[in-house]
Order: sequence, then C-alpha cells, then structure tokens
Amino acid sequence: MKNRAYINAVQKKWAQLGRNKTPLNKEFEAELYKKMFTMFQVGEFYFFVFSPTLGEITFVSDSISEVLGFDQHEFNMDLMMELMHPDDFPYFVNFEGEVVDFKRKLPPDKITKYKSQYNYRIRTKSGNYVRILQQSVTIQYDEDGAVLQNLIVHTDISHLKDDDHMMLSFIGLDGEPSYIDVQPRTRYAKSKEVLTKREKEILYLVSQHFSTAEIADALYVSEHTVSVHRKNILKKTGTHTTLELVQLALEKGWL
Repeated sequence: MKNRAYINAVQKKWAQLGRNKTPLNKEFEAELYKKMFTMFQVGEFYFFVFSPTLGEITFVSDSISEVLGFDQHEFNMDLMMELMHPDDFPYFVNFEGEVVDFKRKLPPDKITKYKSQYNYRIRTKSGNYVRILQQSVTIQYDEDGAVLQNLIVHTDISHLKDDDHMMLSFIGLDGEPSYIDVQPRTRYAKSKEVLTKREKEILYLVSQHFSTAEIADALYVSEHTVSVHRKNILKKTGTHTTLELVQLALEKGWL
C-alpha cells in the first residue's frame, strides 16, 4: 500500500489514545449518531466510526458515494490514506499526533466534550480532489479514559475553502473552552528537495520492500543502474541502512 509508512506512524499515536483496549461490542445505530450532527458543520458529507486501538474504520455511511463516489464497503483506512493528497500527509500526521496528545491529557469525563477539526484534500473516485473538513468526537471510552471509538464526519468544503491553509482546532462542547488554530508539534515536515525524480521513485519502491531486481523490473532499467541510484541516495541523505533512509524520508516528507 503506497502510504503504509505514514499510516504505521500515525497508528502508533492512535494506539496510545485507545491504550490497546478493545471497543465494546455494541451494535452501531446510525439514527442515534445522526442526532449528534447538530454539533457538526454540515453540507455534503459522510460519516464513519473509527477505532483508535484497532486503527480501523468499523462503519461507513452510504452517503460517501455522493461525496467521493466510493461504495461504503470499499472505504477503509488504507484507501483513505491512499486518496489523501500527498502534500497533506505531513499535516495529517502532525494534526493527529496533536489530537491524541490533547485527548490523553483530558480527564475521562471531558473526553466526549471536545470536537477536533481540520481540513485536507482527498481524491474522489473520478480522480478529482475535494477539500474536506474532518470533524471528530469521541463516542465511546472506558473508565480509564481510553478512547475506544470516534465518530468522524467528512464534509466537502471545496466551495468554501479557496486556499491551502490547514487549521487544527478543538471545539469545546457543553460549555468547555475552545482552542482555535492550534499549532501542533512538528513530527513530519516537507524539506528542501535533495533527490531527483528517479531517485524518489526508487526510494518509494525501497520503502515498499522491493529488492534491487524487482525495482529494476518495475522501472525497466538494469540492476546495476538501480544499485548506483541506491548508493547515491544513501550518500545524499547521509544514511547507511534502508531503515534509516525510510525513517528520514518520512520525517522530511520525501515519500
């Protein structure tokens, strides 16, 4: 999966939020959660339920077809990460890390009283990008404060948002204070380009565990050419192993 490294990074933060607890086996009742949409900015939207511990989407509303063109049974976390605009990945990881840290500091009785929201671009089935506003609120937690399930709403705000500014906010509910335009700690950020287009292609395949021979077959070049590129990539980045290289590439936003 193209963006597996990114989702692995953010899943570590989600697991901290869920404290490795298992969500309760409760039947999802769409009508119950529809009543909660009074707290969300609505428009053309779909919603889903996400388990931080599992790192999985457990329910998707059928209205996703109206926004993204996908069937509700097609949509999962891997696909969502695949559809996200590559330039928005560093923001996504940074924002999610901040959301996890924020919720972990809350006492259990405050966890459901905050809605996090930020925006990013996501690709539709037809290939066009739309800007969505992601709004999330916790709907299930245990007595220790472990977050078991979040209700997330994706609203198409393309017609409202005409710039690339991505803003994270925590909206207080039931009288709690709000925090607008929160600046997250930078975990991943884009940096100056140091690799050529071909080197980035090889870097991506390396991150997907392709061997030198497999990369050569995929790019229709010789194994010698791939080996030279790999040595040059390590030299340019100052790394010595594939693991170091991939970790640095994630931190710098090269992948």
